Amino acid sequence: MPQEIERKFLVTGEFKSLAYAHSHIVQGYICSEPGRTVRIRIRDDKGFITIKGESTADGVSRYEWEKEIPLTDAEELMNLCMAGVIDKVRYLVKAGKHKYEVDEFFGDNKGLIMAEIELDSPEESFIKPEFLGEEVTGDVRYYNSMLMKNPFTNW
Repeated sequence: MPQEIERKFLVTGEFKSLAYAHSHIVQGYICSEPGRTVRIRIRDDKGFITIKGESTADGVSRYEWEKEIPLTDAEELMNLCMAGVIDKVRYLVKAGKHKYEVDEFFGDNKGLIMAEIELDSPEESFIKPEFLGEEVTGDVRYYNSMLMKNPFTNW
């Protein structure tokens, strides 16, 4: 079963000058319940469908299945999504052998910047760049599916 193992951090420092790539992402949720989400994502000119399972108690790991789908299908499926969308620009920043995905949010989540790093195991060591702030791994408020329901600007 494919597992996603990641840690999440708030971003408090400058990171854009370190980025080697970026993309615009809009995503919505067909289903967003505890233990399961079905997400539709449009990243630049590509479409994706993702199914995620329940997170472990510490929030580090969960089942994730993702497939690329035709852009026109993703655009049509966005019409089936629940109210609210996530709108963000994702920057890729290398740190040692890993890369951080740094998301700058817009719309109802404007002002929120988070970084995620995917790992091969929960115990794997990694470099923490200076732009990282507080770790928020496992804090469900920072799950994109929750940010859609209770945006950052409402906190």
